[in-house]
Amino acid sequence: MDKEKYLEVYRHSLAHIMAKAVIELYGKDVQYAIGPQIADGFYYDFALPEGVSIQEADFKKIEDKMREIIKRREDWSVKEVSKQEALDLFRDQKYKTELIKDLPEDEKITVYYTGDDYVDLCRGPHVDNSQELMSAAFEIRSVSGAYWRGDEHNDSLTRVYAYAFPDKQQLKEHKALIREAKERDHKKLGPQLDLFMFDETAPGMPYWLPRGWKVFNALLDFWRGIHDAHGYQEISGPVVSKKELWVTSGHWAHYQDGMFVIPGEDDNDTYALKPMNCPNAIKVYMNKARSYRELPLRINQVDVIHRKEKSGELNGLFRVQMFRQDDAHTLVTEDQIASEIKDIMDIATEIYGTFGLTYKAELSTRPDDYMGDIEVWDKAEADLKDILEKTYGAGNYEINEGDGAFYGPKIDLKMKDALGREWQMGTIQLDFQLPLNFDMKYTAADSTIKRPVMIHRAIFGSMERFIGILIENFKGAFPFWLSPYQVGIVPIREEHNDYAREVESLLRKNRIRVEADYSEANMKNKIKNFKNYKDPYILVLGDKEKENRTVSINLRGSNKQLNDVPLDVFLDMCDQMVEEHSLELLDQIPDVE
Repeated sequence: MDKEKYLEVYRHSLAHIMAKAVIELYGKDVQYAIGPQIADGFYYDFALPEGVSIQEADFKKIEDKMREIIKRREDWSVKEVSKQEALDLFRDQKYKTELIKDLPEDEKITVYYTGDDYVDLCRGPHVDNSQELMSAAFEIRSVSGAYWRGDEHNDSLTRVYAYAFPDKQQLKEHKALIREAKERDHKKLGPQLDLFMFDETAPGMPYWLPRGWKVFNALLDFWRGIHDAHGYQEISGPVVSKKELWVTSGHWAHYQDGMFVIPGEDDNDTYALKPMNCPNAIKVYMNKARSYRELPLRINQVDVIHRKEKSGELNGLFRVQMFRQDDAHTLVTEDQIASEIKDIMDIATEIYGTFGLTYKAELSTRPDDYMGDIEVWDKAEADLKDILEKTYGAGNYEINEGDGAFYGPKIDLKMKDALGREWQMGTIQLDFQLPLNFDMKYTAADSTIKRPVMIHRAIFGSMERFIGILIENFKGAFPFWLSPYQVGIVPIREEHNDYAREVESLLRKNRIRVEADYSEANMKNKIKNFKNYKDPYILVLGDKEKENRTVSINLRGSNKQLNDVPLDVFLDMCDQMVEEHSLELLDQIPDVE
């Protein structure tokens, strides 16, 4: 049995043990609904008898009862039953009855017994005897409310979550990871570091605070530099457009539920906030007649876009309703597809590599409802596979058969963060449909009129989400080049303010983001304030520094100090970290010849 199947069987079996424990503790009137395994354990939903609730103080009692049940070493048995037999068996269980009634008449129905006194409706598989769970490590982690079948119009149930792992060491390691995740949570760190905020008047639409906006712009400058070097031309387009644009693009038919619509008296007066940038790029392309000599034409754009989400799905910067996508749309001839996508992959590798983040690629191929010529699809897919083979090597990318968009195959870039979580980040999509919808053209070398192919692509995906990932990845302690303020200045006494202002001015002239505290506050409190903001370097300036025209540096994240660093050497250190986009702080004075 492979590891995933092993975990699935153990966790699902433990869910049954939990349900049996809750019934034994709280009585036969407990209604048990569903209890699936999840990524790090399992949960079970219950409707408890009137006046009964499960609180954190009850967790140990339930765990102890589960261990008692496991120690009984009861046999597990499976039985196939008819629909009527199942209804009779669960006649006193409301939620099981509903599930059974919804099953097709020809559905195979199985029930699993744990001992003689607990039975559950389940497809399995499960352990053969409870003793197989003796070494399993589990722990109830939380209790929450949940709607039956996820519908707010249905009954509210009590959901009990539990961690479950094959042994105590794995459970311990996972709990340590969870604690680490809480410490890194961008929803906590963002407000603490004055990076962003949310307000109930604009759900899911972040306010970037001054410090956070500096991070945003530093990231954007980095992105722009790379794209300028690769021949991209940046544009900006309207945030609001008439309905007719979205009808032509297909968004009105396929994506209207995700759009913020501004209704008018008629269709000509109906507008929508853009959920995607592609029509902007198309309109710029069509602004004038195009020749094959202009292709590939690379258009990039970081405009605000809006997408409607259910309120329960909003999640800090990770899931928002307003964000900026690092979009690019490239118009190419069919024989330019391979070389252009290879260049995009190079950009992705350069950007992700700068942050020390690893990623893998997944190719999604032609779906059943594809449009266009199959020969074009075959060539496009072959080109993409060849690029992936050359870039990553055979077997080092995944293929998702039949999951491409109807307008073309795509490559998705999936990245892992500091906590091992996988994120769908970049995407590269071939599109034969929108050029057709908008009747896009170019004049070929033989003077015939042809239609370009459009490549949609993003590397960060959403700037907001990527910054959220970076906050958690670096625990709020950004690399020097990305930090909101790179240097904090603390003059020891008032007589050191003039020299501090001189240092501050010099740093600003060298485009170093600097903040200084000239207040009469205690020096240690000033330093503590900058440390709380995770400024990479804190310069402490007193008599000695003023006299020698040097700086003394407190390094972030340690008690280490660099004393008597010449000003020009310090500037060179800052310039080096910015130019190299280095992840680590320089923590020693470079050798000066």
